[in-house]
Amino acid sequence: MKGHVTKKGSKWYFVLDIGVNPVTGKRKQKWFSGFKTKKEASKAMTEKIHELNQGIYMEPSKITLSEYLNRWLNDYAKTNCAPRTYQGYEYIIRDHLAPSSIGEVPLEKLKPMQIQHYYSEKLTKGRKDGTGGLSARSVHHHHRLLHEALEHAVKWQLMQKNPSKAVTPPKPQKKQMNVLTKEQIHLLLEASKGKWYHAPIFIAINTGMRRGEIMGIRWQDIDFEKRIICISQTLQRIKGKGLTFRHTAKTDGSRRSLAVSNSIIDLLKTIQAQQKVIKLELSSHYQDSDLVFANLDGTPMDLDGLSREFARLVRRIDIPYVRFHDLRHSHATLLLQQGEHPKIVSERLGHSSIAITMDTYSHVMPNMQKEAADKLDDFLFGK
Repeated sequence: MKGHVTKKGSKWYFVLDIGVNPVTGKRKQKWFSGFKTKKEASKAMTEKIHELNQGIYMEPSKITLSEYLNRWLNDYAKTNCAPRTYQGYEYIIRDHLAPSSIGEVPLEKLKPMQIQHYYSEKLTKGRKDGTGGLSARSVHHHHRLLHEALEHAVKWQLMQKNPSKAVTPPKPQKKQMNVLTKEQIHLLLEASKGKWYHAPIFIAINTGMRRGEIMGIRWQDIDFEKRIICISQTLQRIKGKGLTFRHTAKTDGSRRSLAVSNSIIDLLKTIQAQQKVIKLELSSHYQDSDLVFANLDGTPMDLDGLSREFARLVRRIDIPYVRFHDLRHSHATLLLQQGEHPKIVSERLGHSSIAITMDTYSHVMPNMQKEAADKLDDFLFGK
């Protein structure tokens, strides 16, 4: 396979010989354009020649959206996305986008109007069981996937521009957020005393950690002297694989260090002492993964089991219905109500930006603004 790099105007191009036209006998050439430097064009040419030699190159004019999305899943999402994110993408593509009316549209010919019509169809009759449409939130997930995948198509020079940018996706309604008051939290903690799930509940309320983050804490992640927990891995249940650990990257917002209270440190020390006794009793039969929360034999605990026990507990006591995840929302809401700066709350929750925190907990902000106005009024005019 031969090719050469050339320049036209301010842009660099590369040209590949891609075979012989069987009718005319003339050699066919393919131009690839839009590179800023000769080095970029040369690198892209090498990669494209490799694709052609391996038989994995597809003509942009021939590849359909469905074919491209499956390639994107395998070549990008599988290695760059978290397992659960990949599973979600795979489901949306396999069960919705690929078999839809736009699935067979050639990638280069995909238009904003076609995507907009796809969203409209999914909102009215998108459910797989035929009982109606998908929620605006679900269709918004389709839009986010499509936008990201088509952005890569532009980068990979399979299309000139991303048509999803010109589409208006449905705006999902905010989920009803259930949070507990101080009194309700005391009821919950009192009712769970003596149960194995008391400690995860206590930590969730006091730190805002997610369920998988709590069940993934290792002893090596805890600095007892400085009272810090480093969140470096999370426990997840992956379809077909069972319980697996996902190690968070250093650049990942979910990898963070949390300052914790003395009450949590005391609780962790109690768990550690109890675990040491169990290890001595089981000896070599204990499968030590350094987990703080583990089954009696040291293996990871079932995440769904924690949620089930929590749901049973909530039903037994006089508090509103909440999920385990709502303890995280309760933690954030109570901090904000006490006047904690949203930036601190954002850091504790592991949000990628303070804007996410402000948007998620906007229901707390009006009261905070009133309190701020009253404080200023008291300062300026109070006696």
